[in-house]
Amino acid sequence: MLGLSQCSPCLRGEILLAVTHHGDTEDTEEISGLLRQHSNEAPPSLSLPVDISIDTALPCNPVDPTVSNSQQIAVAVIPARYDSIRLPGKPLLTLAGKPLVVWVAERASSARTVSRVIVATDDERIRDAVIAAGFEAKMTRPDHASGSDRVAEVARDLDAEIIVNVQGDEPLIEPETIDRAVAALRSDREAMMATTCEMIETAADVLSRSVVKVEVDARNRAVAFSRNPIPFPNQAVSKYGSIEAALANEPALLFSFRKHTGLYAYRREFLLEFSSWPAAASEKAESLEQLRALERGVTIKVVEAAAPSIGVDTNEDLERVREIVGRGAPVGV
Repeated sequence: MLGLSQCSPCLRGEILLAVTHHGDTEDTEEISGLLRQHSNEAPPSLSLPVDISIDTALPCNPVDPTVSNSQQIAVAVIPARYDSIRLPGKPLLTLAGKPLVVWVAERASSARTVSRVIVATDDERIRDAVIAAGFEAKMTRPDHASGSDRVAEVARDLDAEIIVNVQGDEPLIEPETIDRAVAALRSDREAMMATTCEMIETAADVLSRSVVKVEVDARNRAVAFSRNPIPFPNQAVSKYGSIEAALANEPALLFSFRKHTGLYAYRREFLLEFSSWPAAASEKAESLEQLRALERGVTIKVVEAAAPSIGVDTNEDLERVREIVGRGAPVGV
């Protein structure tokens, strides 16, 4: 039994994972060796099959962006667009008196592998708020199709081995999650990018098209991304008549699904190439930019996030995060 404690002055949670590994562990041991440089114990493997019991709480761990980092090999770029369809002006909405995008910048700057944090925006109001908070901001074109394309515009002028695309709407992201993605990318020489995932805890999330799912192989490389349930439990669905009935009758099926959390670490040269490619048919159909790479056979490494997080897409999400920050009480994802 491996316990991963997520403890902080404002929240405490614990993820208890009982993992049964099968097959070759050489790849996961290499990742674990890198991660031990940053923490006292490495994360569990994603290799399936697994037997998992879980008790989670969403952490709101305080970070100190002034702390000196070591092994800084990555630049974190935070794409921040003003004209969000569902939540206009989202980067400037406040949490405890600070703009949401500043929270993200503070947490990204606390990652041990990050040497520099830049907010890439198309709006002068966002730029001015970021600079006023003591962070760096770059103006970018307003017509980018995706966040990674906006990040790539900034990356062209950077001298860095790895560029990390940190989602601008996740103010509670754990710095260790960023470090895990960077370490995973460096550990796999064939991988051009790495991303993160979390366990899915409810049948509603499995069925929701707003929750992106990722399927991985034995080497923790992405096989597929979809808004539909993957891997699809054909036998259970045939037995019970529908996926809803299958999940209700066999709750253990939940542990075969992973939620894609949308943080990306890229090798810089690959990112520049990636941004020049036209959108793939699957990318357009699913509105998932990573399918542009997967459809071309690019190796994408997948690593478990250090802790759950919340993407702020709606007013309800915003109020939930404000409550977490204000109360400092454990809230399950």
